Parts: sequence; C-alpha cells; structure tokens
Amino acid sequence: MWDERYSQSGYVYGTEPNEFLAEAAARIPLGPVLSLGEGEGRNAAYLASLGHRVTAVDQSEVGLAKAQRLAAERGLTIETLPADLADFPIQPGAWSGIVSIFCHLPRRIRVPLYAAAVRGLQPGGVFVLEAYTPQQIGRGTGGPQDPDMLVSLADLTAELAGLDFLHARELEREVREGEYHTGVASVVQVIGLRG
Repeated sequence: MWDERYSQSGYVYGTEPNEFLAEAAARIPLGPVLSLGEGEGRNAAYLASLGHRVTAVDQSEVGLAKAQRLAAERGLTIETLPADLADFPIQPGAWSGIVSIFCHLPRRIRVPLYAAAVRGLQPGGVFVLEAYTPQQIGRGTGGPQDPDMLVSLADLTAELAGLDFLHARELEREVREGEYHTGVASVVQVIGLRG
C-alpha cells in the first residue's frame, strides 16, 4: 500500500517538515538521528539541514528513493534503510535523537519498538513523536481508522518509560501536510529526554 501511495509523482505529505518536529528539533543534541517510518524524506531532509547525521527507516523502498531525491535536491545527505519496524534492531545508546512522526503501528509492534527506542538513545538524547489519537477516527482529516494503530498520551507515557517528558500533551490542531493529512486533527505530541 505504501509503495503504491508513494509512487505518485508529487510528495503526498509535502516536502516541508512536520510543524511539531520543526518546533522540537532544537532540543535534539547534534549527532545521529533515527527517523522511524520516514516515508518520502521531508523530516529526514530537514534534520539533515540542521547538521544531524540522519538514518531514515521505512518499509517502502519507493518512499525512500524519493527521500534520497529530496535530500539530493537540497544538497544534503541522508542514509535510508528499507526495513520492517516489526523486527528493526535499534542499537542501544546509539542515537542523539529518534523521531516518530505520524508513524502508526499496531500495538504489538509499537510497544517493543518504543522500548528499544528508549534504550537506543544516548544519555541526553531526545525522542520526538507526533501521532493521531483514537479521537481522530471518523474525522476524515488523516490517519488510520483502526484504533489499534492510534495512541493516547496515557499509552505513550507507559510505552516510553525511562524518559523524562519535556512536553507531553494531547490536543486538536490544524494539520496541513499534503493531501492525506489536512484539517483539524486529534494528535498526541511527546518530547522525551533520556537522562
């Protein structure tokens, strides 16, 4: 499904970074950053433009090819890794930042992945997430309609145990990211620090 979506000529979620990530990026220490479910590269290219060494992971090789093209057009370098996040190994203590922007996964995959992400951060490393909450179902402004793929703040504070939360909230905000994320949305946002 993702290869099909990303095979369109344009960038389906646009080429600008996620608004929340752009606000949070200054908190990520300079260094290697892992972007989970990166898609077509808008967030990876942005982080690379700030001087981070970015590794973008996604199951869609079509999306990652567009990510490489977007980075190259901007004179940037990113590493792309096609992988299934269900069994993607995150090296402990390897990352100054890990980002998950609208990367929706079933709970059975998300829980072990986020536990590995917490361990994967260096001391002082930062985890940045924005995702749709279960209240997003039926809005028609983006995101999966399966409640198992959506996440609440209560879920995240448990799943990201071990982080100090610098920012953690559920809210409604206007999202304008290409044709599939447009309109008022129910989201959860987290910035977590590994002490």
